Parts: sequence; structure tokens; C-alpha cells
Amino acid sequence: MNDSQEIAVTPDLLRSMPLPQPDGDGDKEARGRVLVVAGSVPVPGGALLAGIGALRAGAGKLQVATAASVAPHLGLVLPEALVVGLPETPDGAIAAEAAAVLADRAGRCETVLIGPGMIDEEEVAALTGALLRRLDPAEAGPRLVLDAVALAGLGRDPAPLLRHPGRAVATPHAGEMAALLGCTRDEVAADPLAAARAAAARLQTVVALKGGCTRIVTPGGTCWAYRGGTVGLATSGSGDTLAGIVAGLMARGASPEQAAIWGVFLHGEAGNRLSRRIGPLGFLARELLAEVPGVMAELAAG
Repeated sequence: MNDSQEIAVTPDLLRSMPLPQPDGDGDKEARGRVLVVAGSVPVPGGALLAGIGALRAGAGKLQVATAASVAPHLGLVLPEALVVGLPETPDGAIAAEAAAVLADRAGRCETVLIGPGMIDEEEVAALTGALLRRLDPAEAGPRLVLDAVALAGLGRDPAPLLRHPGRAVATPHAGEMAALLGCTRDEVAADPLAAARAAAARLQTVVALKGGCTRIVTPGGTCWAYRGGTVGLATSGSGDTLAGIVAGLMARGASPEQAAIWGVFLHGEAGNRLSRRIGPLGFLARELLAEVPGVMAELAAG
């Protein structure tokens, strides 16, 4: 792979594409509303991490939709959010029948994130496909962030997502990318740029392929690469935080590629701050989130 095909993600690059900023009179509505569809009975924390990520990135309002039996508990630990309980399967996954309820709520949000902490690939595929088919693909509809198991079904049948060209970001790691493309993880690792370009073209969406070097690729093949992260980012829940950050930035009005580039940098630099203060290994995904506003403020200050 030729590194000259990649644009380095640096502070100077980000300052050349500044994030939308609310004016002095703006209220929380001006910073957008995020709906996080996430979590399950075995993995409720994915919804928590993604939801906080959206708020730390500057989104104005947060709604979280999760499995009914964990929704009250999530509401207690995330008092900033409106938390909705959804029908669940016997195994504790969000049931596909929830798509009808979600579509109405999602239509009133700027951004919808689907995937963190969800289980049961077939149920998630049915839910994701049904929800994307119900959402308005026009400019008035919400933009989308797709993460984790929500991507596997779209790899087999991208048609629901193809209704929303130019309005989504996918955030897979190498294993999820392999499932999406129907190949092995080793094949993704051998040429991650080619894999990311193939996925972006297949889904007609911006793809952020996470790894030691995270690559952000558009459907047209343009690639940005962030190489400044730390090994400590490879920890449980880290991807959920990144997906939430990207969703929050999109709710504020950032374009999909801008939100993905900024989100990857903010996530990585938050890890670098923790590495310097705590150590390169052992910090927690939830600890990343409190670092994000400071990194944003430093970039804005130049």
C-alpha cells in the first residue's frame, strides 16, 4: 500500500475544516439531537459509552433506545438522556419489531447511531434494515452512524443503506470489516486501505476502519489516515466511544467525512492524554470521554 494515497490527519488539517460552532445565543436545540440505538441485557454499557460520547462531542440533546429490561437502569446512570425501552428477545437483544417505534423517534433527530453493545446478528440485521427503509432519505431525514454488529447485515444486503447516499458513517474494526466484506480478517489486515475503499464503495458511505492506523475513506476513494493513537485505545468499549463522538459531531452539523476525521482524531488524542497521565495501558474507555472537550478546545484555540 502506498502511503502517498493517504492524507495525514493532523491539527493543521482539522483547523482547515473547523467544526460548526453555535453562536452565543444558541440553545441545546441548535447543537442537534442524537438517537443512540444500542445495548442489550448482556452488554448494556455500549449504549452508555456511545451516549456520553455524543454529548462530550457537543451534541445538544440525547435519546437512547435500548432493551426494555435495562432501560430504567441506564436512565439512572445517564440522567442527561431520555431513555426508551424497546421490545427485547428472550436472549436480551433489541427485537426487530422495534423498528416501527424507532422510525418515528428517529425522524425527529439529526443523527441516529445504531449498533454499540447489540447482540444477535440476525435480529440486528432485521432491525437495521427495517429502520433504514422507514427513514426519510431526503435532506430532512436523520444522518446515520453504523457500528459493530449493525454492519454485518448491510454487508449482505446494502440496499437499505443505499437509500441514504452521502448521509452515513460506518465505523468497523478489522473483524467487523471482514464480516461486512465476506472475507477473512487476515485479508483486511493485508491491505486495509483496499478493504476500506471496497466497503465505502459497496455501502456508498464514509468508512472509518479502526486500527493502529485508522483510515477514513469516502465512496470516491479519498483516504485520510490517523497514525497518532496509542495501543491503550485497543480496549473494551473504545469503539463505542468513537461511534458516539462521530454521532455527536454530525448532530452539530459536521458532514459525514468531517465528523469521521474529527472523531478519530479526538478519540486518539484523548487516548494520548490518558497515556501520558496514567500510562500506555490500563485506562478505560469511559475515561476517554472526559478528555474530548479539552482536545476540541485546544484545536479551536490554535
